Amino acid sequence: MLQINIFSKAALAAAFFCFQTLAQAAQAKPAQVFFDDFNYADVPALTAKGWTPRSKAGHPGVDGAQWSAEQISLHEDPNLKGNRVLRLNASTDGSGEGTRQAQLCHARKYLEGTYAARIRFTDAPVAGIDGDPVIQTFYAVTPLKHDFDPEFSEMDWEYLPNGGWGSDKTRLYGIAWQTVQLKPWQAHNQTHEEFGSLNGWHELMMQVAKGQVKFYLDGRHIATHGGRNYPVTTMSINFNLWFSPGGLLPKTEQARRYEQDVDWVFHARNQVLSPKQVKAEVQRLRAKGVAHMDTVPAAEPALASLCDF
Repeated sequence: MLQINIFSKAALAAAFFCFQTLAQAAQAKPAQVFFDDFNYADVPALTAKGWTPRSKAGHPGVDGAQWSAEQISLHEDPNLKGNRVLRLNASTDGSGEGTRQAQLCHARKYLEGTYAARIRFTDAPVAGIDGDPVIQTFYAVTPLKHDFDPEFSEMDWEYLPNGGWGSDKTRLYGIAWQTVQLKPWQAHNQTHEEFGSLNGWHELMMQVAKGQVKFYLDGRHIATHGGRNYPVTTMSINFNLWFSPGGLLPKTEQARRYEQDVDWVFHARNQVLSPKQVKAEVQRLRAKGVAHMDTVPAAEPALASLCDF
């Protein structure tokens, strides 16, 4: 009888351990996920999955610049066979009418949770002379309805390889916004500057929960913002590539052209995942052949994603 009791206790302990392990695994696996591997043949295939290339003129960037789907393309990854990447192109000859900028937006339905993307920043143009104040980004934003809109929210990564905004230093910004007035410029936000070149591939991540926005660069926690700058309204996920209106080089016959590539983007709704957990989930999805997943519900009521800010 004693042996049976000992065996029963051991069996119960093993069963409890298995149940606990399964429960932890289920908890670690995000329930509502947006993931895109950008494994598309062309831009129409991309837009069929809910992405919108920008075409409307306006902020940010150079006055008179054009935004169009022609600035967006898909390419084979030279470093990984079978992988494709999203590419944003922006060019300028130094004039407003000679400037082309790129932006791509997903649905406006994101707020708290974990955001991440793998991005290739570039320090030099692929054509023309170097030196224009180009901005390469990954961000989430609510449209600004009017100056100092209290419902405006934004959090973003902005890389300035050639400096800008009053400094010639190469740097990456991690920013959380409360609101802004465009003209004359007056912003309410928190910023972190990471100085030095980031030419090449990097993993960027933001955790949004419990009143804090935590920024991670290549798995390293570099900033925490919050308070009045914590996002309060549903946002869209965006990438854009544009030029600061101040500091363009003089006009030249050959346009200066820059690129920014995106390997993948990921969001786990209402869950705080570590950089390791995000990486593991992306690897798991890729191993299963999942190139696109979107189980994040639409906002209620549904919100238009205009891709104009």
